[in-house]
Amino acid sequence: MGSYIVRRLLSLLPVLLGITLLVFGFLHLIPGDPAVVLLGERATPEQLTTLRAQLGLDKPLVVQYLVFLGNLVQLKLGSSIISGIPIADELKVRYPATFELAIAAMLVALLFGIPAGMIAATRKNSWLDHLTMTGSLLGVSLPVYWLGLLLIYLFAVHLRWLPPSGRISVDAGLTFQPITGFYVLDALLRLNGQALLDVLAHLILPALTLGTIPLAILARITRSSMLDALSQDYIRTARAKGVPEFWVIGQHAFKNALLPISTITGLQFGTLLGGAILTETIFAWPGIGSWIYQGILERDYPVVQGGVVFVAIAFVLVNLLVDLSYAAIDPRVQYK
Repeated sequence: MGSYIVRRLLSLLPVLLGITLLVFGFLHLIPGDPAVVLLGERATPEQLTTLRAQLGLDKPLVVQYLVFLGNLVQLKLGSSIISGIPIADELKVRYPATFELAIAAMLVALLFGIPAGMIAATRKNSWLDHLTMTGSLLGVSLPVYWLGLLLIYLFAVHLRWLPPSGRISVDAGLTFQPITGFYVLDALLRLNGQALLDVLAHLILPALTLGTIPLAILARITRSSMLDALSQDYIRTARAKGVPEFWVIGQHAFKNALLPISTITGLQFGTLLGGAILTETIFAWPGIGSWIYQGILERDYPVVQGGVVFVAIAFVLVNLLVDLSYAAIDPRVQYK
């Protein structure tokens, strides 16, 4: 397995290189000038030229890319053009928020998607099956920004059950001292029940919004995998032996349907890490997604490049862990 991990990590290098090239190229195709954003529309041409030279924006794009790549190899992500804050420092503050939201959304998807898929498979062609598949189709089709605004209006504005935005209330945030940056974990570590309830209340709406699409996908994949497993000979043999139905479903069928489910779970979790831009923006969630979005609006090249590269690395590492989990799920899987 050690040699397999090394080969996989080496194979990721050209993938990451391609990602950096695409991000750099597409970012510089966006209309706008960071110097104009900093100095304003009334800046003189001399001021703009001087600032571009200070930022290194007057060099050819090839040279700028090579400089960016060289700094990246040395783990130097630079600093924000707008705020001047080092990218590494911003990532340390923002990645726990994104990971916490992604984990919460994935828990929503797993807790509701897998049981829904199992029920649909065991009740094939029943009204429960049709209801589950219709619901999963709606879940995939609903735009995230529309669903997020709808939930805010219903539960925050109309019913006033939950807060509309942010990670923690202002009053609670003034006295709350994070340890790891994961607010739920920090509230538990500090035994602060009030802060824990406040953090969870802020987490519910964005987690539901972000978890809708993976929930629907998991439900459909689980149903398909379960139907395939339930049609196998060992299921008929187990039933013929008089094995209880719940044991047939839970132990025999579901266990053998786990490989595709775990694959989709890993892919969806990696997607949540980089695809939460809309959700974080709608709910003013201070994560990497909203940070990248703000960097795009302000033409802050180092912010966008550093954020996307970080998300890409996290995505490929999550998929590597999923590949390694196959051996634990199915002992027949071997790594060569």
